[in-house]
Amino acid sequence: MVRRSRFRAATMTALMFVLLASILVPGSAGAQETQDPTEISYQSGDTDLPETTRGSQFLRLSVDAVAPGTVTTTSEPFVTVRATVTNTGDRRVDDISVRMQSADAVDAPEQLRTTLSLDQQEYLNVGEFQNVAVNLEQGASTQFVISMPLRSTQGPSLGIDKPGVYPLLLNVNGTPEYGGTARLDDARFLLPVTGVPRDPTAIDPTAPDAQPLPPNTDDPVATTVLWPLADRPRLAAGIPGSLDEKVRLVDDELAGELAPGGRLDELLQAVEFATTAELDPEGRLAESLCLAVDPDLLVTVSNMTRGYSIVDDPADPTGPAREGTGREAASNWLSRLETLTQSMCVTALPFAQVDLDTLGNVGDASLVSTALESPADVVDAILGVSSVRGIVWSPTGQLGETGAAAVRSSGAQTALLADNSIAPTASGAVARVVGGSSVDAELNATVFDAATSTALAGVGDNPTTPAFTPEDQRYDLTSDSRTARLQDGLGAIAYHALAPTGGSPRTLTVAPPQYWTAGGDEPDAILGTVSSLLRSGLATARPFAELAAAEPTGLPVETRTVDQDDRDVNLEDRVRAQSKRIDALRGSLVEDPQSALTPRLYTAPLREDLLRAIGTADRSDDASNAARVRMDGSEAGLDGIFRSVTVLAPGGVYTLASEQSPLLLVARNDLPVGVNVRLRVDAPPEMTVSDVGAMALPARGSRTITVPAQVDDSRNLTVDFSLTTLDGQQLGEASTVSVRSNAYGQALAIITASAGVLLLLLAGRRLLHRFRGQPDPADEGYERP
Repeated sequence: MVRRSRFRAATMTALMFVLLASILVPGSAGAQETQDPTEISYQSGDTDLPETTRGSQFLRLSVDAVAPGTVTTTSEPFVTVRATVTNTGDRRVDDISVRMQSADAVDAPEQLRTTLSLDQQEYLNVGEFQNVAVNLEQGASTQFVISMPLRSTQGPSLGIDKPGVYPLLLNVNGTPEYGGTARLDDARFLLPVTGVPRDPTAIDPTAPDAQPLPPNTDDPVATTVLWPLADRPRLAAGIPGSLDEKVRLVDDELAGELAPGGRLDELLQAVEFATTAELDPEGRLAESLCLAVDPDLLVTVSNMTRGYSIVDDPADPTGPAREGTGREAASNWLSRLETLTQSMCVTALPFAQVDLDTLGNVGDASLVSTALESPADVVDAILGVSSVRGIVWSPTGQLGETGAAAVRSSGAQTALLADNSIAPTASGAVARVVGGSSVDAELNATVFDAATSTALAGVGDNPTTPAFTPEDQRYDLTSDSRTARLQDGLGAIAYHALAPTGGSPRTLTVAPPQYWTAGGDEPDAILGTVSSLLRSGLATARPFAELAAAEPTGLPVETRTVDQDDRDVNLEDRVRAQSKRIDALRGSLVEDPQSALTPRLYTAPLREDLLRAIGTADRSDDASNAARVRMDGSEAGLDGIFRSVTVLAPGGVYTLASEQSPLLLVARNDLPVGVNVRLRVDAPPEMTVSDVGAMALPARGSRTITVPAQVDDSRNLTVDFSLTTLDGQQLGEASTVSVRSNAYGQALAIITASAGVLLLLLAGRRLLHRFRGQPDPADEGYERP
């Protein structure tokens, strides 16, 4: 019902534009005074004002709504735009007027961007200026509506006489105080035209050139749409897995995104609504769609359904925390997703949208497995589905040599990349990622449309420009309104369906950014455009599973598209070192069939933290700082785990009863999982300690260790004892023991031997005297009476 209400609201808005346009269209009754374009000066004249360009210091023009957003044969024969002009300067601006202009239809993918940065003089179809404000004081704004015919035989028009994607421009003029009349700003956007409506200005309404002109549907484009459901990392770092403890999040923003009206709710609801039997009776849109889900998001949401906490300070993950508010929203959202995915294609994104080239630079097999092999298992387990496997969608749209090696080692067969991130070959037939020569397995590459992805990256409240977008197609997106950026996205989607055919099979893979900030009515508009193309015959559905299994159509990947200057070597080193410590811990933990908390479950969040630190969800400066904070938390958390297993030394001096008496020590394990350890001894040369081998410490328990030792000195000796993992990583702090033996060592042996010899001599002397019948001199004075 919510979606239907929005649809009705959009229809009423369009009708309002039509009514207003009937008043404001140049030349109609009641139209405001207009100016001849030839009378407009584009210089500041004899004042000290600079020549003005787009985004000047005086006015800012913003497009608020466009009706229709996509022109069809049944649309009204004119375009109506609602916009706002704001005085952003330091003085009043008088005589503000606006006109609409258009350029020729886009005829190459790169023009979807470049035409939006052309000089306004390239927009050759020009309307008349319409006064929108007598004056605007500093900070003031006014909203207006302007309309212009698509085509006309009797006056100015946009010159749209055939289907295509047309760049439109609103040009605002004004006279700043103390200055001359000048062009002070403009706003641009794309208008997709899938069919041209009738021309009401034609003298003969029945003439062929006055009739509606439908598109050519002889060669529809096979279309696949990936619909990403992903988020920034939210779980606090350095906290191992648990069966009963609540997870901790660094903030509670995800609760709002999952709740009604939130970003993730809107993305999911758009698919639910657009694929209903009422709107998609033949299931074409559902067939072309595939939900691409980040397993990190699923893990987080699944944990939120059991209750969770929000830490006060992300830099202190184990510090004070408050109760999270999104438990119900998480449960409802996850339940809806489970229901939807039972009848739709699902595939897993790389965990936490990890940067594949950074992952390859780290070169850790365990991390590669967690990032690329485990995600499908996580998605299948939580949602109860069988996801499409064997294809890895690169979060950056690019893949260098190290990233290709990482993907190959995971067993994936195909990489999904931007079509401008691969190098051409002479044959231009097949794509093979040519990674390091040490790996024999080939990695195929298939492509998504870079121009469409670039346009969709601008949709939403956080517009971005992907790394694979060429320099000549880059410009500041903040100068465009959200509505204008949505129009650019709709135009990019429609372009390939409307472009002239080249005789070869036509395909289109639509891949928005994995972390996509589209919301509100934007997801509806995008899916509505795709659905319209499918219903009109301009496109056919191509399931993602077919794309994953099909012979690739891309070209060999080269590292030339990957910017290595942004590489954070220090972060890679920290991730690599931390992963080795986690491997050491995992290899020492005890598999207990009686315990549900396995070593894998206990250490999985620790390893996932490392992938979150090198993710691509947000490449801003704040994200770089967040990665450092996450690594700090990960390292501190693992340090705490290692300190939880230690050896307790007896207090004071440990006295041995003899030179071969054993030492008695106590080893303690405060972890909820049993652990196998070894005892490391650092003793002086005078003491020999036998290796007691590996020993198991119970979960949250202790064990007495009997250490055979031999001491050859009676002095106090200092001995250091510590526990290590099975591969030698130290656990806890070393304990220092002061050992003293009651043995006298070599001196005692000499004295004892000497005494024995003397005793034998004395006994022999006495016996000799007795055999001779002589009294022993030692018995003098002790004779018998």
